[in-house]
Amino acid sequence: MPIPAPTFLGEAMPEPLTFYFDFTSPYSWIAAERLTQIAQRHTREVRGRAILVGPLMQESGNRPLAEQPLKGAYFRRDVERCFRLYGLTGRLPDVFPLNTAAAARGFHLIRDQSREAARLYALAVFRAYFQDQRDIGAAEVVADIAAGLGHERAAFLAAITSAPWKQRLFEEVERARKDGVCGVPYVLVDGEPFWGADRLDMIDGWLTRGGW
Repeated sequence: MPIPAPTFLGEAMPEPLTFYFDFTSPYSWIAAERLTQIAQRHTREVRGRAILVGPLMQESGNRPLAEQPLKGAYFRRDVERCFRLYGLTGRLPDVFPLNTAAAARGFHLIRDQSREAARLYALAVFRAYFQDQRDIGAAEVVADIAAGLGHERAAFLAAITSAPWKQRLFEEVERARKDGVCGVPYVLVDGEPFWGADRLDMIDGWLTRGGW
């Protein structure tokens, strides 16, 4: 017999918003800071999925904006303009982009225990990178951030450098590929894809109107 869907006041619970992000993406940070509030206005939750967007960009023939002639200068200007618009104090780090595999593995390690704890961890990692210029590409730095949130440092560090969690991240990237992720942030709303932090207001409107 099929297991009935969870209910809210006798009605089926709406699907969470699936949020794909990479910790090296400044636009992902903007989305991480704003998306939960948007979701809560519509009685939704956010299902975060940390990935490495690099392999997906290579598959689509793309490369980081910061490395592209002409676009790179615009990108750097736009990032800091967007930070100011949304009240975020930060800047594009001197070392950019980074390989954020360790940070992403840590997110899934925590998320398997608590979605809220994973959200707080994600915000702490983003802020450490874009506000404090910390090297979140280093597993030891990521472990320090997790420890600051109350997670046991040694166990956390051992896990995020282990083969099972490396495999888990590989599987998450494969999931993203199957979901059509071509860049980050990438949000699925009942199967409808939205790419980019500039689509957050559109997501809000889509949820309000039930699509169009």
